[in-house]
Amino acid sequence: MIATSASAEGLGAFIDASPSPFHVCATVAAELEAAGYVRLDETRPWAGDVDGRRYVIRGGSLIAWDGGDCASPVRPLRIVGGHTDSPNLRVKQHPDRRSADLATVALEPYGGAWLNSWLDRDLGLSGRLAYDDDGAVSYALVQIDEPVLRVPQLAIHLSEDRKGVHLDPQRHVDAIRGVADAEPLIDWVAARAGLAPGRVLGWELMTHDLAPSQLIGTDRELLSAPRLDNQGTCYAGLRALLDAERGAQIPMLALFDHEEVGSGSERGAASDFLVTVCERLVTGLGGSREEFFAVLAASFHVSGDMAHATHPNYPDRHEPGHRIAVGGGPVLKVNQNLRYASDAIGEAEFALACRRAGVPLQRYVHRADLPCGSTIGPLTATRTGVRTVDVGAPQLAMHSARELMGAADVPMYSAALQAFLAG
Repeated sequence: MIATSASAEGLGAFIDASPSPFHVCATVAAELEAAGYVRLDETRPWAGDVDGRRYVIRGGSLIAWDGGDCASPVRPLRIVGGHTDSPNLRVKQHPDRRSADLATVALEPYGGAWLNSWLDRDLGLSGRLAYDDDGAVSYALVQIDEPVLRVPQLAIHLSEDRKGVHLDPQRHVDAIRGVADAEPLIDWVAARAGLAPGRVLGWELMTHDLAPSQLIGTDRELLSAPRLDNQGTCYAGLRALLDAERGAQIPMLALFDHEEVGSGSERGAASDFLVTVCERLVTGLGGSREEFFAVLAASFHVSGDMAHATHPNYPDRHEPGHRIAVGGGPVLKVNQNLRYASDAIGEAEFALACRRAGVPLQRYVHRADLPCGSTIGPLTATRTGVRTVDVGAPQLAMHSARELMGAADVPMYSAALQAFLAG
């Protein structure tokens, strides 16, 4: 396998530092700046300032590239894409409630959260606050790694058949905060961010599991962590960008928010974020709009997300003949109904990247009688016209509050993405 700086321990540290999409961008930005990347402001002209190592952040999304020195405006792009968000429980607009003499917080499921996995866990709060900054709007990141909330399970003696309960997302996922009456939650969070009560005008706050990521198993061959889907790709793609040798093409990392809810936002994969950045890159290097379209036609995009490893307790839920092994290497994802964007050319390109990286390749197909999830791949391909292939790393317990993957898959996944970026 080619040399890579990615490791399971590194991914665990990345995840623990990044409980929200905004923190993912901050964590990635800190690594980029340490490597000499410079942040650009979307609200200012970029002409003459896009060559070299640059990045831009739009909310919980980030795009970075290494244009080299005096780069030609018609160099194709090699893009590794992923998403920064993960399913969780998020704070409602009027969060303060009282029920059964307990102070509770109203929460709303985000994305396809596997609700039962959020029960009986010590939960922290993270996200961002938008506040009044002398008549202008500013924002502050919040990360409270303390056990402030908990959603308790119903006692087995109170269930109808002692086989568990069906969780209603409206009634059964509010969290207990305490016993006594407490100050409004948003005021309490604001104080933790150093803001006076009443200054906060808006918020995007979410819960996160406080148990740290760790290697587990008798031989520590497994990584137990929250948000592997899809911070596994954010981390692997970042290390790939920093490790990749510079070839004839421009390597780019594109991480989008809101994939878990359809990507339909100003910063999601269905937005203009990527195509706008690409156009500003080409024209900022002196290229014409005609040359911009030529660049898109010659570019290539790997849509990275996590992949379903075959579950040892439910092997019948997987497509026969397409077993995916934990620790078995990167996964190529194919769906004939285009829930994944892979085609034969894309499959071959990624297979060659894995061969150059010296890692094995697994091929995933979803059962035809089960609905297949999707990724940013089809959206990005549609929005940009760039050829796209969907790939990932194998994991178990996808969309759970706590997920599981093979420790060896982290460096293999990043090495494959590194080889792809190097062309």
